[in-house]
Amino acid sequence: MVPSARPERLHLLLIEDNAGDVRLIREAFRTYGQKVEIAVARDGVDALDYLRGSVTHGSSPRPDLILLDLNLPRKSGREVLSEVKADDRLSAIPVVVLTTSAADEDIAFSYRTHANTYIIKPVNLDRFLEVIASIGAYWSRIACLPGAGDSDNANPAARPA
Repeated sequence: MVPSARPERLHLLLIEDNAGDVRLIREAFRTYGQKVEIAVARDGVDALDYLRGSVTHGSSPRPDLILLDLNLPRKSGREVLSEVKADDRLSAIPVVVLTTSAADEDIAFSYRTHANTYIIKPVNLDRFLEVIASIGAYWSRIACLPGAGDSDNANPAARPA
């Protein structure tokens, strides 16, 4: 079977209540030429509504990746992570925790709850932009994502010639 091409764009759900961080993340993807379609949820309740296809979001595409802040209003990022990973329809979506917390208990909780990675937001602007670009490059070019078929989303560099 010949694998098909990777999706043209990475569909990302950014769950972040800080408007400045949302703007910086969008800018980082643009600056580094990343083809990322970003949907934003500003709190945990809105994020879960989006993921579960609530009426308020209509037929939004299923995200290929979730970027999740732990410090959210209405429903915390910890609660969102727990609910996403407990839901059979959502659990395969990779979740990158991107937060200011360096607390060991937050890191341990995130991995116990099956986050795919945990990244502490850099305070340095240039480093922050580099980290976001690295996340985009990894998840759009290197990682195999669910939903694209057995080998459709495989790393092209790892395929036999």
